[in-house]
Parts: sequence; structure tokens; C-alpha cells
Amino acid sequence: MKFSSREDIDAPIERVFEALCDFEAFERQAMRRGAEVQRVDALGAPGVGMTWKAAFTMRGRRRELDLELVRFDVPNEMVFAAKSPGMDGTFSVELIALSRSRTRMSIALEMAPLNLSTRLLVQSLKLAKSSLTKRFKLRVAEYAKTLEERLQRSA
Repeated sequence: MKFSSREDIDAPIERVFEALCDFEAFERQAMRRGAEVQRVDALGAPGVGMTWKAAFTMRGRRRELDLELVRFDVPNEMVFAAKSPGMDGTFSVELIALSRSRTRMSIALEMAPLNLSTRLLVQSLKLAKSSLTKRFKLRVAEYAKTLEERLQRSA
């Protein structure tokens, strides 16, 4: 199952990528929403090999997730591999410079079930795919707008 969206941001690609590398802010945001997030690597700077362990409640069950940054191409792309006991997934963020001051951000999330119970979960999500896709695109649009405003304030 795959979700994707793209948004244009009025900021240079380098500044957008730098803002996307604020992993501590993403950790805090996830914790504010009730997730437990712990960074488990020892890297000093952002790069391939960064890993996190996360736990959260979804559909009434506790889910655990291992997340690893597997591709880090400054300032163009970041790809994360997600592994949980019943599901694998990838989360990618790709940036394309449309001009010196405008960037297109493409985000994709793909999930693949590994056992029967997660296949049932994904199947139930597929039944609601259109509404989930709308929510995903809305969240990406809200994030892009917030990011653009933050980058314009700090310029």
C-alpha cells in the first residue's frame, strides 16, 4: 500500500533540506502525539545509519517500529526503512529545485505486510484508502506550509 504527495515550497532547496534534517524536532513532535521515540545510533551528524526505535498505539494495539535512514543524498533525497514485527515499509522525501528560490517536495510512504494479521490491517486500510489519501495529502500540505512560513521568517 502506497501513499504519496508533493508540494511546492517557496524556499531554496538547501534550506528546505536543512530544515528536514532537524530530526530532534520530528522526535519531539512524535512524542507530543503519544509515541515513544528513542534514537539508538551514535552518529554525530545526519547521515546513513541513523536509527530510531519507536512505539505507539494504532487501532487499539501497541506497535513497535525500527526506523533507519538508508539513503541520504544532500540536498536531494532521504529514504527511511521501517521494520516492525509484521510489516516493512519505506518513507522517502525527495526534493527538486524548481528555481533558485522554489523547491518541490515529494513524499511517499509504502507499507508491505509480512504476516496474516498485518495483511488484515492493510486490507482494512485499503477499504478507507481514499479518505486516508486525502488525510495524508492534507498533512503533507500543512507541513509544507508551516515549513515555508518558518523558513521565510528566518530568512
